[in-house]
Amino acid sequence: MFELRSHSKLRADHLTRPALIYIRQSTLMQVRENTASTARQYQLAQRVHELGWPEQLISVIDQDQGQSGASTIGRTGFEYLIAEVGLGRAGAVVSLEASRLARSSSDWYRLIEICALTDTLVIDEDGIYEPGQYNDRLLLGFRGTMSEAELHWLHCRLVGGKLEKAQHGALRFRLPVGLSVDPAGHVVLDPDEEIQHAVRLVFELFVHHRSALAVVKHFTDHGLQIPDRLWTRRRKGEVVWTPLRYARVLSMLHNPFYAGAYVYGRRRVARDCCPGKRRASKRVATGCRAGTGRSCSVIITRAI
Repeated sequence: MFELRSHSKLRADHLTRPALIYIRQSTLMQVRENTASTARQYQLAQRVHELGWPEQLISVIDQDQGQSGASTIGRTGFEYLIAEVGLGRAGAVVSLEASRLARSSSDWYRLIEICALTDTLVIDEDGIYEPGQYNDRLLLGFRGTMSEAELHWLHCRLVGGKLEKAQHGALRFRLPVGLSVDPAGHVVLDPDEEIQHAVRLVFELFVHHRSALAVVKHFTDHGLQIPDRLWTRRRKGEVVWTPLRYARVLSMLHNPFYAGAYVYGRRRVARDCCPGKRRASKRVATGCRAGTGRSCSVIITRAI
């Protein structure tokens, strides 16, 4: 596993400090299904023991299972590892490969910089690296950059696949209540006539009153309810009836599917400079006029 020529970098003072083994997989599905990778990462403890670390000085950090390495947000295990290295309490940082530690160059270089300052080794399947040495530092920096680039390439492929399917109308979304997909894959009216009637009534009332509040008032005065479809795992597809709210009317009036259009790309995620803050979803195209049958002019618009 480890090259013999790398063992010269391993000194006695390294063996007196703990070896921190970092274990991570990006998603819970990988943790559940890709058990071979998890087993290989846990086997690093035995390999480190063969290098000379006593068992009591081998620490396994696996709190970040199911967390993406794209950032440090939510990765308490990685933050603990950084803290221990910064305090000089680690003789080596061990992982299966660079991508397990970080897929962000800023996080990776921060770790390498701290390891160099505290004389902490970096160990993976290919060998032992000493960040304080120029050649090892250069190689580690290159590997961290490639790890980040790999994440970018995967993202581009996934987004490109989504756009290609959306261009042909094959990318499926959660349909609004009142619409469903038939066995042939076509979007059709919900077979439940009661649901059809409730949805049609919303649009008919809006055409008559030209006011969303008037629609809500009519439903309230007559004790009517609007259907809603649940998407939770246990009750997926179940229809429940709830009182009609103003926001619900607006969402129905601005939904292009009711206008007979297939639309993709109505929102764009806005970046935020504050770490840990949820990124906002911003609508980038408007123009759907409720009751006119006109569709939005957005990235992709197709007639159903």
